[in-house]
Amino acid sequence: MPFKPLDPLLHAELRLAVMSLLISAEEAEFPYIKEQTGATAGNLSVQIDKLSAAGYIEVEKTFKGKKPCTLCRITPVGLKAFEDYVEALKSYLQVK
Repeated sequence: MPFKPLDPLLHAELRLAVMSLLISAEEAEFPYIKEQTGATAGNLSVQIDKLSAAGYIEVEKTFKGKKPCTLCRITPVGLKAFEDYVEALKSYLQVK
């Protein structure tokens, strides 16, 4: 039985961590994602841009008072991609 291909966009550790966080939360603010992943702001910003460009997440930039606020949420496309990734990963774990 051949292995199912793993989505290279989700196979990167930080992008997978971001998607995992957003699966369990309706939305998350940038500082929370940064804290949970331990990523630098610059690296996290680049990875969020990649996920957004793929349509896996939505990014909404607003303000809380006078402070900028970046909200991220998973899209239906992102949810499906994540589910497919998990299924593909299972095919690697079930090899006998």
